[in-house]
Amino acid sequence: MKARLELLLRRLGVAGIAGVGVLLACAAFYFSTLAPLEADATAQRLALERLKERRAHPQIHSAGRGDDLRRFYALFPPADKLTDEVQKLHELARTAGVDLAQGEYRLERRASGLWAYRVTLPARGNYRQFREFIGQVLKKMPIASLDALRFERKRAIESQLEGQLRLTIYARPPGDLP
Repeated sequence: MKARLELLLRRLGVAGIAGVGVLLACAAFYFSTLAPLEADATAQRLALERLKERRAHPQIHSAGRGDDLRRFYALFPPADKLTDEVQKLHELARTAGVDLAQGEYRLERRASGLWAYRVTLPARGNYRQFREFIGQVLKKMPIASLDALRFERKRAIESQLEGQLRLTIYARPPGDLP
């Protein structure tokens, strides 16, 4: 075996051995550097194609700032529909398994702009339920914001949390859009 290897090396000569070395170095370089880069480029190309296909919000050309403002205000429910939004909030809590106690509700009417309906709710549930509830509120009620969240345990070994959520639900004042 050793004799065969020596014979092969003599036949190849210095140039042949250098050529085999270069081939091995090229193969190592390809598999360690170029192949991962090609995979990244393919993944980025696919992501770009998905983004181009998605186009969730088509471009809307407006006549001016007044149209933009009217469209913005149209995204919010009128103030007389706030009870429906509070009902949706309670349904989301029920679905997540969070128990809501009687809370405090306060409507802040402003001279201009959106009205703010401040909701403070004592709540009870485990961490997973709180997280699911808050996630669903922010996802399904884009007109709401989470202002504060506080929760605590009576004892370290308990999984049940008692907390307080402070949310704001925004609504447009009654009447025509500005």
